[in-house]
Amino acid sequence: MSQITTKELGAIGDSLNLEQNLIAKYRFYACTTEDSTLKDKYEQFAEAHQRHYDELFSHLK
Repeated sequence: MSQITTKELGAIGDSLNLEQNLIAKYRFYACTTEDSTLKDKYEQFAEAHQRHYDELFSHLK
């Protein structure tokens, strides 16, 4: 496997931060809404971004 460059590492780090922010945002929205349809959607979005985060993080191992 080839080495990750500094620039690529920075981009992955930025993407990880973005995904963490989106996860937190959608989890917050899910906790604060009383609409069950919106709550389900927000939870789905949070789970999708968690998968994105996990995939990006796996490239750092």
